[in-house]
Parts: sequence; structure tokens; C-alpha cells
Amino acid sequence: MGPRVLINGIWYKPLNLRDAGEIEPALTAFARPGNSGLIVTASPSSLVQGKLTVALAARHKLPAVYWERFFVAAGGLISYGPDQIDQYRRAAGYVDRILKGEKPSDLPVQAPTKYELVINLKTAKALGLAVPPTLLARADEVIE
Repeated sequence: MGPRVLINGIWYKPLNLRDAGEIEPALTAFARPGNSGLIVTASPSSLVQGKLTVALAARHKLPAVYWERFFVAAGGLISYGPDQIDQYRRAAGYVDRILKGEKPSDLPVQAPTKYELVINLKTAKALGLAVPPTLLARADEVIE
């Protein structure tokens, strides 16, 4: 576990976890002081260990924000990240342009332009959290 970092008046403690053996003791220790929450960032290890992370967050009553809707469908609280289907469509457009003769080196790098917010109300209820109606109204998908 890394040192705590203060950003905009909020303390953050980065956890660089790669395998299942590290995740359980680290999240248990992280949850102990209370008043904690997780932000799970995109990485191959977070995807591979996704179900374990969701299960441990639930066990320790840690609200968590994930980068992909898969985690919320598996029982996580909230995800906010690029719309994967939109990314694939845009990539297909690049393939089409390349097949029509454009040089790949001439194509600009594209950043995501469409993001999706997914909320799991069943998980929110299990955590004792009330999701504000304004947040629900902004959600692209609500799992009940």
C-alpha cells in the first residue's frame, strides 16, 4: 500500500494490487478504519480480479466506483467509463478508412467521446446508501 495523498481536501490511498493473494488482505486493512470507498481504475489485473474485488467490497461494505459496467452487473455499486460499444464502432470506421487506402499514420488518435454511468440500486440498498434522484436521472442504466 502506498502513502496517503491529499487532493482537494480528500485523502486518497493508492493500492497497487495485481494478484488475488494481495487483494483480500489489502482491502480488509483498507476497510478497517471505516469511512472508506474504492475507485477501481482500468487495468488488466482489475478485470481479471473483478469478481473478487466486487465480492470483497460487498463483504466490507465499501462503496466502489468502477471503470466498466461489467463490475456493476456483477454486484458493484457504480461504474463510469467510456462506452465500449461506441469505441468498437469508431474503431470499425478506422478499419474502413484504412481498407479504402488511407495510411494508418495519417489517422488521428481518438479519445473516447461517449461515457456511460451505470448504478446498481440493489447494491446501494445493501450498503445503506440512498442514491439521489438527480444521479439516477443522469444514469444510462439502473440495475434494480
